[in-house]
Amino acid sequence: MKTKRLFAALLAVCLSLALVLPASAAGSAPSLEDAVQAVTALGIATGENLSQRVTRSEFVAMAVKASPGGDGVGQAAASPYPDVPRSHWASGYVEAAVSRGLVTAYSDGTFRPDQEVKLAEAVSMALSLLGYGPGDFSGAYPTGQLAMYRSLKLDRGVTAAGAASPLTRQDAIYLFYNLLSAKTKEGVPYIQQLGHSLDVSGKPDLVSLINGEMEGPVVVQRGWQSQLPFTPSKVYRNGSLVNTSAVRDYDVVYWNTSMSTVWAYAKKATGAIQAIEPSGAAPTSVTVAGRSYPIESSAAAYALSDLGQYHLGNTVTLLLGRSGGVAAVADVSASAGERVGVVMEVSNSTYPDGNGGTYTAQTVTLLATDGQTYQYQTRGGYKAGGVVRAVVGQGGEVALRGLTSATLTGKVSADGTKLDKYTFAQNAEVLDVGDQRGAVIYPSRLAGLNLDRGKVRWYSLNPQGEIETLILNDVTGDVYSYGIITRFEEEGEGLSRFCTYQYDVGGVSYSISGGTKFLASGGPVQIVGDPASPDRLYPLTAAKDGLLTGNQLISGSQKYTLSDSAVVYELRDGRYYLSSLARAEQAGKNLTAWYDKAESEGGRIRVIIVK
Repeated sequence: MKTKRLFAALLAVCLSLALVLPASAAGSAPSLEDAVQAVTALGIATGENLSQRVTRSEFVAMAVKASPGGDGVGQAAASPYPDVPRSHWASGYVEAAVSRGLVTAYSDGTFRPDQEVKLAEAVSMALSLLGYGPGDFSGAYPTGQLAMYRSLKLDRGVTAAGAASPLTRQDAIYLFYNLLSAKTKEGVPYIQQLGHSLDVSGKPDLVSLINGEMEGPVVVQRGWQSQLPFTPSKVYRNGSLVNTSAVRDYDVVYWNTSMSTVWAYAKKATGAIQAIEPSGAAPTSVTVAGRSYPIESSAAAYALSDLGQYHLGNTVTLLLGRSGGVAAVADVSASAGERVGVVMEVSNSTYPDGNGGTYTAQTVTLLATDGQTYQYQTRGGYKAGGVVRAVVGQGGEVALRGLTSATLTGKVSADGTKLDKYTFAQNAEVLDVGDQRGAVIYPSRLAGLNLDRGKVRWYSLNPQGEIETLILNDVTGDVYSYGIITRFEEEGEGLSRFCTYQYDVGGVSYSISGGTKFLASGGPVQIVGDPASPDRLYPLTAAKDGLLTGNQLISGSQKYTLSDSAVVYELRDGRYYLSSLARAEQAGKNLTAWYDKAESEGGRIRVIIVK
């Protein structure tokens, strides 16, 4: 950026012109939590001491860190200014900011690093990051800069009112957060220059952003914390906030230094290697226990390549990362353990013998309480629908043990934390099974339900007497698919009857024909079985007209809770089009909602039609 006028003189002009922004100019403030998370994840600033005022050196460091490649700045090669010696903590950032045209010194040759940064100065640096220079503004400084600051909505959430007002750390965080979604002079969102993107609502995609700034994976072993460049302030294990001591050997960890946060995952898969794709020379996925896993680290790819130590037929333990991919491979003795679930299928399968040949063995497909399916070799004696425990021995052998049904009845508390006298453990796994399909649910999904005899198939308690595993028998209806019949035709009768159904399930169209006539012949339906070849189609029940508010349909004094996966269709000119909940909320009372069963029995609104 070209040399600007003397800051002190300009600020005097600002004051004389009384360029003060009204409080309403900041518009609707973004979520402070979102702003802090995004700016912290990028390493621009942290959410500490938000009311503290920011100095020029601190803001310059933030601005450089917010620029492409700004995280690689080190100490300056020489003292950039008399009052910024090479030993100053920000000397490298000041040098980088000046060289990139973000800021200049005062006419007396000083930088004044400890002076509070003013709004006009901060705005000028932010606009410079967007590619704007002095020639892009009209009028005396900083009139044009502040006008563009407002027009680009960089002011949302910023409380500094006047051009000479000092910025707090909260103001700075809002300014940089707004910068991420603002468009550059070339017309593209600034965040793209940092290698990230906006979500569908036009805000920084926090999940993608944090994922992109996450380091790892590293397999936990003794002394693993020494590999971190910080002492963690937060540690999550399998999504739950825990103490550092809760992280175990052979967990897979990731971290974000700026957020001072560690994420640990304890998911593993054990069994014989059945396939390595596309080849041992360049593997990208591996199949173990009948399930294929993508390989997400170079270390795992090497271990499973023809150069590594694990090959077809070997029994191994895959250490899975946060996305479910293989982060590392270990000997099976590293994580011998067990898995509980319901037998979905018993069949014969072919396995590699490790010597270029194959052999056939009976295979049990297990739907485990983690919601994943696994295949295990067995000698027989198991039937579909049975509850079993798969125990992996230290030598890699797998033993299946049938489990007898457990008797547990009672009411789930209104907050979903207890069933009868038992509290749900923090990481409780709940699996609802129906029609050879299963759905993993949270205990809160069961809030207020009575689980009478036959609803609980099996459960286990941890050493503290809390429910850690619970298998249900078709309690919620979440295992089924839901959609709408768009066309039905029937010809003939009796043995000569021929029915044709066309229906849509979440935007996917299906068509079936045959002699079977289901209970439903039109409207919203519950699909039992494979949607492409269903066992049954059941009609849903229409709720009374009402308004959508949050996750509920309110009709008079009646309230219906929406399913997390409720599907919305818009009816136009006799045809159904997949729509969204946002559109349904806009429709007001011009909609009809359909549910599968009473909410007291676990039912939910499954389909909404906007007219």
